[in-house]
Amino acid sequence: MMLRNALSRVFLQEDLNFLLTNRIPRALVTRFFGWFSKIETPLIRDLSIGVWRLFAHLDLSEAEKTEFVSLHDCFVRKLKDGARPIDPDPAVLTSPCDAIVGSVGQVEGDQLIQAKGLTYTLLDLLGDPELAHLYRDGRYVTLRLSSSMYHRFHAPQECRVEQVTYVSGDTWNTNPITVARVERLFCKNERAIVRTRLEANGALVTLVPVASILVASIRFHFLDVLFHLKYPGPRVLPCDAPFEKGEEMGWFELGSTIIVFAPRGFELCAGVETGAPIKMGRPLMRLP
Repeated sequence: MMLRNALSRVFLQEDLNFLLTNRIPRALVTRFFGWFSKIETPLIRDLSIGVWRLFAHLDLSEAEKTEFVSLHDCFVRKLKDGARPIDPDPAVLTSPCDAIVGSVGQVEGDQLIQAKGLTYTLLDLLGDPELAHLYRDGRYVTLRLSSSMYHRFHAPQECRVEQVTYVSGDTWNTNPITVARVERLFCKNERAIVRTRLEANGALVTLVPVASILVASIRFHFLDVLFHLKYPGPRVLPCDAPFEKGEEMGWFELGSTIIVFAPRGFELCAGVETGAPIKMGRPLMRLP
């Protein structure tokens, strides 16, 4: 515990953290880590998880299993049944993942806040003028997954996925230090734009999983393709995939970010504010 606290103090120094997690060959390091994390040698697995524990509070008490064949197996772990109760209110849109709430609120025209003093536009992120127009003056929530969190994401309501657009890109770190320094970071990084049509009222809610350094792999149960740095993009993939509220949709290879967009009329639920922790299945927005 003392060693972990000491390491945390060192690596939370902003200049050092930014240098070590960004001013490196990001794509190369990400590809290497993707390969390394899947090595199923017990010694490498145990040493890797041990080093991970030095830098993060890794709680496996809710995991479906506690014995893993590799570091990757631990990253993408499932949880025990019932570990994440889903809010049953049909008028509530729930959080798709465990996260810390980042920037949140109303889209001002087509402008969103990335961090204090930094903004980006709907069109830059979504790449579709029609979709960008839909969310003008709508609601958004930025959900940041830390490395030690549960990495799977779930349907926020009973819905049907109509389309996924994959956009290849960079792998800047998505931690608060980097988000506060790199302009239009979410618009630069690899991401998937997931259009979901709600069964309750027909509204189009869009989830944007954004990859990060060491991640750059986004997997969906309903698509037989693993999005990663070598995958060509942008590419539009039509879908017709129904989901129950809280049903698992896919996962990240490591921690990252999901941005949730809803049209005008949706309201944020109580307690959804910058810096607040939220669990998958807890209230995020209320339907109009």
